[in-house]
Amino acid sequence: MSGSQAVAKSAQKASSGIGFFARYLSLWVALCIVAGIVLGKLLPGAVHTISTLEMAHVNIPVGVLIWVMIIPMLLRIDFASLGKVRSQLKGIGVTLVVNWAVKPFTMAFLAWVFVRHAFASLLPADQLDSYVAGLILLAAAPCTAMVFVWSQLTKGDPYFTLSQVALNDLIMVFAFAPVVGLLLGISNITVPWDTLLTSVVLYIVIPVIIAQILRKFLLRKGEQHFQSALARIGPFSISALLLTLVLLFAFQGEQIITQPLVILLLAVPILIQVVVNSSLAYLANRKLGVSHEVAAPSCLIGASNFFELAVATAISLFGLKSGAALATVVGVLIEVPVMLAVVKVVNASRRWYEQDA
Repeated sequence: MSGSQAVAKSAQKASSGIGFFARYLSLWVALCIVAGIVLGKLLPGAVHTISTLEMAHVNIPVGVLIWVMIIPMLLRIDFASLGKVRSQLKGIGVTLVVNWAVKPFTMAFLAWVFVRHAFASLLPADQLDSYVAGLILLAAAPCTAMVFVWSQLTKGDPYFTLSQVALNDLIMVFAFAPVVGLLLGISNITVPWDTLLTSVVLYIVIPVIIAQILRKFLLRKGEQHFQSALARIGPFSISALLLTLVLLFAFQGEQIITQPLVILLLAVPILIQVVVNSSLAYLANRKLGVSHEVAAPSCLIGASNFFELAVATAISLFGLKSGAALATVVGVLIEVPVMLAVVKVVNASRRWYEQDA
């Protein structure tokens, strides 16, 4: 089997279908909300003790959970696939523009419109800046893992998906902190640069290095062994995410009980962002004559978010009790149903897309 065939096969296996936990992610998040609130009420002392286990502004238990959450996802990324970028320059270009020049800035604008103005009277006044920051963090990093699933569900080109995700991950190492810092500054939110840069190192640079070393080690034993290892490791990622959310809601419980409308209101700009960015990428690809199997994953990558990184960074920058952390969790809550809706639209419109292409 050639190297390019191995890449395609790896991508197809990695996205062979949406798993049980991923399919019902919104349900698990809802249950975590309940579990976290109950835990905070029944064991406030234990929850407080966990919150004090910090080093350099990083909560140690949460930091460990985030590594367990992120590294299995980064194992799927093959940076060797960057060599394929040149064969899909139009689709790659569209996705990069949407991911890095449109999505973070439109989200900052939507956060300003809805959080600071339209919904301001309905939200806790002392958390408005924090909510804006959380939404910006959510939009500043393109999705890494779930896009393999969305791509497969739309019969997307696995070569394109792998190369696009690898390129986005490489850009994220260098661009995430500057983009977040710029938008937080524009939004008049104090940027704790030392904590932000620490978050980038802890939750992007180090996990990427560990994942690539582990990936090479597993691939030495063959492609089948590698895929088997991914299948075994995968559930740890979702489990770590859910445990992180339980802890987060153990701290957020009182606010959720007194302000249940907050989650619904924060979902509005996120939903609008998904519609705007997926439509923009889809239509731009059609205008440029890009094939549907490239346009489909392009618009899905353009619309989805690396919510695991957003949650991690929000907790590091603003704390487990912050509105920023809560805002990023809303992204987790609605990610799967919203992206499945985009998949259905993309699949249903394929004939229209290919007309006069």
